[in-house]
Order: sequence, then C-alpha cells, then structure tokens
Amino acid sequence: MTALTPLFTPHWNAELELGYARFDDSTRPVLRRHSGPLRVQKHLYPEGPEVCQHIIVHPPGGIAGGDRLDISVAVGSGAWAQLTSPGAAKWYRAGGPAFQNVHLRVEAGATLEWLPQETIVYSAAQAELSTSIELEGDARLFYWDIIALGRPASGERFDAGHFQAQLNISRDGELLWHERQRVTGNDGLLDSPIGLDGQPVFATMIVSGEISAELLERCRELPNRVRGDLTQLPGMLVGRCLAGEALHARAWLIDVWRLLRPELLDREAVPPRIWST
Repeated sequence: MTALTPLFTPHWNAELELGYARFDDSTRPVLRRHSGPLRVQKHLYPEGPEVCQHIIVHPPGGIAGGDRLDISVAVGSGAWAQLTSPGAAKWYRAGGPAFQNVHLRVEAGATLEWLPQETIVYSAAQAELSTSIELEGDARLFYWDIIALGRPASGERFDAGHFQAQLNISRDGELLWHERQRVTGNDGLLDSPIGLDGQPVFATMIVSGEISAELLERCRELPNRVRGDLTQLPGMLVGRCLAGEALHARAWLIDVWRLLRPELLDREAVPPRIWST
C-alpha cells in the first residue's frame, strides 16, 4: 500500500502592533511589535515633530493562499500618525483564501491618516480583508483604499477567485459606517452599469468632518481620469471612484487629499516621498 503524503501549503502568519503618543509638541512611537514578515521602517518627520510617518512593509512582496496579516494601530490622545506603504500590495492566485485584518483605534484629540498604496488582486486569488476603525471623542480620520481586480496591463481579467472586504467605522461605540463587498471571478458586477461598469479599479475615501459647499465643488471640478464623486454625510465625507488604472485612482485621491487636508486637518498636504519612488 502506498503511503499518503499529507498536503502541505506553506504560508506566512504576520502580525504588526503599533502605538503612538503625544509628548509636548511631538508624536512618538511608543509601541512597535511585530511577528513574522510585517514591520515598519524608521519613523519619519517630514512635516516636523507633530506628525509621525511610518511606512508599513511586507517583505515577501505578495500574499498567497493561507497567509494571514494582522495589523493593529493605536493613536493616543493628541498624537498624529500617518501610515502608508512603499508600493502595491499583491494578492496572488491561490487554492485557498488569504486574510488581512486591520484594527485602528484613534483616541480623542488624535489624528490618523491611513493612506496605503493600491491593492492588486490577481485573477484566481482568494482575498478576504476586514478593517475596523474605532474613533473616540473628536478623533480625526483620513482613510482610503484602492482595489485593482486583475492586471489589465498584462491582459489579465479577474475571471476566477474572489475578493471580499468589510469596513466598520464607529465613534464612541456607535457604528457610523458598515460596508461589505464581495466580487467573484467573472461576476456580473464587473461589467454592470450598477457595478464596476467594466472598470477594474475602484477606490474609497472616508474622512471625518464636514466641508463647505464651495470646497466640495472644487473637489468635484478637479481634472482627472476617473469617474468619481464625493458625498457629504453628517460628520463624514465619502469619496468613490472607478478607474481603468490604479495610478489614475491614486492620483485622484491625492489631489482630493491636497484640497481637504488643510480644511479638515488644519495642515497643508505634504505627500510622502515614498509615493514618488
């Protein structure tokens, strides 16, 4: 009788826990704990000591079936953290699901900018993402995500696998935003006019606060190569766009961020240098 060899699929489990606190006029990292291939580079202060910038790095460069990434961030009262990534996150084709869980907590008087570069979901990937954001008191948030399904530049359509995501935002325990997405390979939503309308890239921006009708119109009039718009809700501004390329969606988000940051966060927009490399 031939012995059966158990099926073994190598995978990475990675965890990253970050904490920030305010000391006098500066924000400093007070917690940086990681396990597995997930970490941050040296903290940067391109705008001065008040804003601490970190670049989250996943050294393997891609996420495969069975991988699990857990990221936890806590921004203490009065602190200001800006988090981004060095490049696109890539989710590879796989025989099983891979997972990313993000938990962000922002205390009263604190500010968090969560501004990663795009997520590319290859055809036949099985990507499952969950993000939970807890705001306390007058905490401020500037959040975006960019999702590219397939690789149109390589002629790859998202015709197999699935992408699913969940986003929850609460303030003082009260749920402000709940969103669930699921797109499967060759899903009718990919081409439907009430879905992605043939565009492989979609992006979401959520910012705490309210702006004037004049500024809202200025954002809507920005020259761009996307189909996008913004909606003012009570205490929250939401932006959406569809695009043919991730670079176009990212350019639109950055242009909107340049206009909104001075108004909503009282600071001029200084793009992280990593976005230009």
